[in-house]
Amino acid sequence: MFTFLFTVTVLVLCAAGLVEGSEVTQTPTILWGLKDSDAQMNCSHTKGAGYYQMYWYRQRPGEGMKQVALTTPNSKSEYSGDFSEDKYPTVKTDAESGSFTVKKVEAGDSGMYFCAVSEHSDTDDKHSCTKTPEFQ
Repeated sequence: MFTFLFTVTVLVLCAAGLVEGSEVTQTPTILWGLKDSDAQMNCSHTKGAGYYQMYWYRQRPGEGMKQVALTTPNSKSEYSGDFSEDKYPTVKTDAESGSFTVKKVEAGDSGMYFCAVSEHSDTDDKHSCTKTPEFQ
């Protein structure tokens, strides 16, 4: 039986509405994993505690980018589509950092994995809205 080496490449996402790449650090920058081993990457930023929402994305060769998970400190991560915590567990205990793991790496896991952070917005908070005066 042969053991194959698969590459998981890690890059920083820079997009409108998200933190500029120079303020987000993702390590390692290139992640290698042996078949059936786990591969972990870490993400941190220097934007402050208001930027506590962390997003993890995957882009396979020839495909568009897909959101894997949204994490917030000390909360259960929200997974998109067919992605699950069993395959892609996350840890986020504070606002400025988090980690993402690809469990039991296989050929289909090859691709680019991105971390991005976003500032929390309380637009759904009823106390942050003002009532429009009624005219008679």
